[in-house]
Amino acid sequence: MPCRVVHLTSVHPPFDIRIFHKECRSLAMAGYDVTLIAPRAEGNVIRDGVKVRAVPPPRDRRERMTRTIWKVYEAAVRENGEIYHFHDPELMPVGLLLKMRGKRVVYDVHEDYTNTLRGKQWIPSLLRGPASAIVRACEFTFTTAFDRVIAVTPKIARKFLASKTRLAQNFPQSQEFRCFDDLPYEKREAIAVYVGGLSDDRGLREMRMAVELAAKETPVKLVIAGHVNSRAKAEFQRDGESALVDYKGQLSRSQVVDLLGRARVGLVLFHPTGNYLDSQPNKLFEYMAAGLPVVASDFPHWREIFSSAECGRLVDPLNVPAIAEALVWILRHPAEAAEMGLNGRRAVAEKFNWEHEAEGLIATYDELQPA
Repeated sequence: MPCRVVHLTSVHPPFDIRIFHKECRSLAMAGYDVTLIAPRAEGNVIRDGVKVRAVPPPRDRRERMTRTIWKVYEAAVRENGEIYHFHDPELMPVGLLLKMRGKRVVYDVHEDYTNTLRGKQWIPSLLRGPASAIVRACEFTFTTAFDRVIAVTPKIARKFLASKTRLAQNFPQSQEFRCFDDLPYEKREAIAVYVGGLSDDRGLREMRMAVELAAKETPVKLVIAGHVNSRAKAEFQRDGESALVDYKGQLSRSQVVDLLGRARVGLVLFHPTGNYLDSQPNKLFEYMAAGLPVVASDFPHWREIFSSAECGRLVDPLNVPAIAEALVWILRHPAEAAEMGLNGRRAVAEKFNWEHEAEGLIATYDELQPA
């Protein structure tokens, strides 16, 4: 019988890119019996060899931190898996309870939560420091009991015990973007694109202002696909509508692939704060996989990627004229921009791809399988 694996989340949607499309599907294709427990209103389903077991979606954060966590635990016990893999720090107590039942437990760390909490607006400012310290203490204490820690970046991995910690970096599935060979770069639309969650500290205002400034020199339009933080969206709307900004809202994966295939440049203009300085945003590598030159924040860690891949231009993310200048240069130099795009695709094919990371994930599971 194949080894029974159960993934758990109380926060993420059931078809999250990392959890479902990368990790769960990769394990199912490797022969594991994979179940994913996640909040979902539509009920249970089987997709791509993965059994999705739904728990009722929470109405608010308080319900998620109480009732939803308990429902996830109850569903996890019913599945009677051999390896449990959870994706949210609030599920650490669930992981410990499952470990006490004799299960093998894996904690997947998607972010440096100790830093992330310091910037959470929903936490009163005086409590952010103590909340960060509590989470760090819990991670240190609980992970001594867990069998493995899966980290999304090398910096996060260094926070945990080396003998238990493995990397599974959030690089794109290179196969997903192979359809772009049919459309020459110079025939793409004059679109600058941003895909993913967006807020002021991710460059919302700077992108808009830079595109409006660049449009005075050359035709360009900003297309945003993804969830926009409500506070940032309200401020964005107060500035008035702009014919140069097209907000698409949430898109399916196929729609994202189509959008990137039509665009000329991808934007990642995170502010130099908190986790962003050492992050490896999936969108950066998806732009590269789609053959897009990238205009990105000039962070030391990102500078290493760009210096080796030669896939775009780095700018001060708070300097709107510098961002606009980079956009104008890329749009006015299609041959050089196309070469940057090809360089990015090559770097993803050779190094920054999920297929390589999946090998390490499967090797970790092979270590944990019962005899």
